[in-house]
Amino acid sequence: MKALLPVLQLFILATFVATTHGSFELDIADQIIHLLRPKPGAGGRHVDDNVSCLSWRLGVETNNIIDWTTVPAACEGYVGHYMLGQQYRKDSEVVAHEAYLYAESQNLTDDGNNLWIFDVDETSLSNLPYYADHGFGVEVYNSTSFNAWVLEGVAPALPESLKLYKKLLALGIKVAFLTGRGEAQRNVTETNLKNVGYDTWEKLILKDSFYSGNTAVMYKSSERKNLEESGYRIGNIGDQWSDLLGTNVGNRTFKLPDPMYYIS
Repeated sequence: MKALLPVLQLFILATFVATTHGSFELDIADQIIHLLRPKPGAGGRHVDDNVSCLSWRLGVETNNIIDWTTVPAACEGYVGHYMLGQQYRKDSEVVAHEAYLYAESQNLTDDGNNLWIFDVDETSLSNLPYYADHGFGVEVYNSTSFNAWVLEGVAPALPESLKLYKKLLALGIKVAFLTGRGEAQRNVTETNLKNVGYDTWEKLILKDSFYSGNTAVMYKSSERKNLEESGYRIGNIGDQWSDLLGTNVGNRTFKLPDPMYYIS
């Protein structure tokens, strides 16, 4: 894996505006999701004498390191530099491109039942502005401050996912959003998605009280089962393994990078 760039770079924060389908012509992948000031030495810190932070991230992304509650203190800077740097965007681009190549290769029937499931946070929308302000290694998840951020409704799109979304629609594939956000956040989530370019979808599924106490795997498996029993053939992309594990996962799943937090 390429090392993070060791030089100081500065990118301006891109403004994401919902437009008509003409926005499909924009080079979405070149848009920026947060002010970037990576520092030298991002890959040099260690969790212990034997395991580097890069190796820790590999373990997280391959689901070999599970049930962790926070980024190791020694790796907070590394994770921040990765998320705000070019490598995170490149990794996301590779995943989104492979997802599109798979979708394009299918012999799609024109019956309206082809559906692609997108997770929301760190898949369709990026919360990097929040984490850049609050840190990447918080000891305990602060639901109050995060929910306050969500209710602002200003999360930018992850550009690679938005590009994939546009391309899937052009192939005639419908889109559903399946998120762990609660029903109380439906209106702000709808508005946020539309404002950054996700202007149409088949379903927006949020977690209601029926699933209280259930894991994300159980909740999302159940909702995917409902979709398949309704006749949909599904593809699936998310940043958490809990988006992709369980039952009724679809014909193919695609995992976006996210070493910031773990959801079971």
